[in-house]
Amino acid sequence: MTSNDQRRQSHARRQARRVAMQALYQWQLTGYHPKDILLQYREDPELEKADLEYFRELLLGVTEQVDDLDELLTPLMDRSVAELDPVERAILRLATYELKSRIEIPYRVVINEAVELTKKFGATDGHKYVNGVLDKLGRQLRAVEASAN
Repeated sequence: MTSNDQRRQSHARRQARRVAMQALYQWQLTGYHPKDILLQYREDPELEKADLEYFRELLLGVTEQVDDLDELLTPLMDRSVAELDPVERAILRLATYELKSRIEIPYRVVINEAVELTKKFGATDGHKYVNGVLDKLGRQLRAVEASAN
């Protein structure tokens, strides 16, 4: 894969994460079935530049594994998952899914992407909280990778 292809794939994944975060936010607030949300987002112009299959995997993977993801997050936080800002909750669940299920993506990339999303869409200092929680989780789930850095 050439560096241009890698950049294009990286951008498409970044867009997929962004749209998945928005879809997860919607799912959390409305309770709509994830497949209905997928159909709704099919028309979203943001998806034109996104990795559609990755978006689909993120939305369905997080919603199917939400209890397991929340269980991983809970001991690392000073509040319950339900008490989190909805944007930060969606981002933490998304990143936890990636840390757990997409081990080919370096944990620092997962954390950086989550922090950037939080800076853009979350509360003023929410990115600091997200970074702290995910750093602990990354060291826990990816101990071998984290110790190599």
